[in-house]
Amino acid sequence: MTVTAAMVKELREKTGAGMMDCKKALAETNGDMEAAIDWLRAKGIAKADKKSGRTAAEGLIGIASSGTKAVVVEINSETDFVARNDAFQELVRGVANVALGTDGSVAAVSKATYPATGKSVEDTIKDAIATIGENMTLRRSALLEVEDGVVATYVHNAAGEGIGKLGVLVALKSTGDKEALNAIGRQVAMHVAATNPLAVRSSEIDPAVAERERNVFIEQSRASGKPDNIIEKMVDGRMRKFFEEVALLSQAFVMNPDLTVEAAIKEAEKSVGAPIEVAGIARLLLGEGVEKEESDFAAEVAAAAKG
Repeated sequence: MTVTAAMVKELREKTGAGMMDCKKALAETNGDMEAAIDWLRAKGIAKADKKSGRTAAEGLIGIASSGTKAVVVEINSETDFVARNDAFQELVRGVANVALGTDGSVAAVSKATYPATGKSVEDTIKDAIATIGENMTLRRSALLEVEDGVVATYVHNAAGEGIGKLGVLVALKSTGDKEALNAIGRQVAMHVAATNPLAVRSSEIDPAVAERERNVFIEQSRASGKPDNIIEKMVDGRMRKFFEEVALLSQAFVMNPDLTVEAAIKEAEKSVGAPIEVAGIARLLLGEGVEKEESDFAAEVAAAAKG
């Protein structure tokens, strides 16, 4: 496969690696972008979490809750100016409240009736596009619910009540005191906002993600020139550390790094008065994974001036 300049540019933006390294990585992986990223990581040239600087989107995250149930939604707009618009903010809050009465999927939320207009959420957003004059879209949503317990919420960089740039839900099952349970739940939600765990428990991490990490560790360890049996032990050790770092319960608690999250929750059971189980987490960061086109504003103005 021919490696194009555009492919090299994209890989550079995603990894921060040099042009020749990117070209070689793409050549070695037959143009497969994800494989090329892993190739660079294995060579120690790129970091696992390096993202393109162009990855962004405007808009807001909205959260709505009713004790044992909570939902988080992401509605994107083209500019931050619109995200600061009162009408747009009210729309995000309204959609979050509507989502609370659905199963939380984007399809169900889109079809649900928006009370203020009597139309579907999808059509209400279309009307808002016509009124505000900018494209908008309901991109993601997630709902968590427990039979007995709480679903704690946290909004980071809040732009107002229940809206901001990052929203987190933490579902806790417990028969204990709900106020105390919500207090520890909010702390855990703030922790999730800061650390972005891949799953609650290491056993719940996507096997494909774990396998991808293992393969990268194997390639990195082989560069040491050590025998295969030693490499296997090295990789096993690095995988144990990987699981500890990305699984919520085994992470060092940001509120008290001397404790793991699991230990902090165990400690909180004293004030709650009953066992606590983390039933689920959801974290939506505005614009995560969306690549927004950059424009050369000066060039656009110059082009417009030429007529």
